[in-house]
Amino acid sequence: MDASVYLAYDYPVLGAFWTVMWIFLWVMWLILLFRIIVDLFRDHEMNGWLKAAWLLFLLLIPFLGVLVYVIARGKNMGRREIKHAQEQQEALNNYIRQTAGTTGTTGKNTTDELARLSELKAKGDLTEAEFQQAKQKLLA
Repeated sequence: MDASVYLAYDYPVLGAFWTVMWIFLWVMWLILLFRIIVDLFRDHEMNGWLKAAWLLFLLLIPFLGVLVYVIARGKNMGRREIKHAQEQQEALNNYIRQTAGTTGTTGKNTTDELARLSELKAKGDLTEAEFQQAKQKLLA
């Protein structure tokens, strides 16, 4: 009976706190390292040799490499992130416009234009040939 081990007494609360804190800091370190690597390859103004040198520096001496990278290039990391987000938003907007069938500049889609053309034909403002020609132009 004396050989039983009480795990709670062998591993105090402060020890558990320090373990959780070190795991948290390690995860944050990995996130920072990967964010820097993504930022490094996202920068289109830097040539390939310089990217390779930074990557080698980050992999061989990671703590010093991250510190130097954040000091030297940290100011523009946010700008590159914002630019990338704006490019993604613009690509999404273009895809939505293309999928919805809008023309882009006027903001009207093909079905609205066809309805307007049929109204003009019904009023007599367009002949049948003009209507067919405009309809083919819209559907092309």
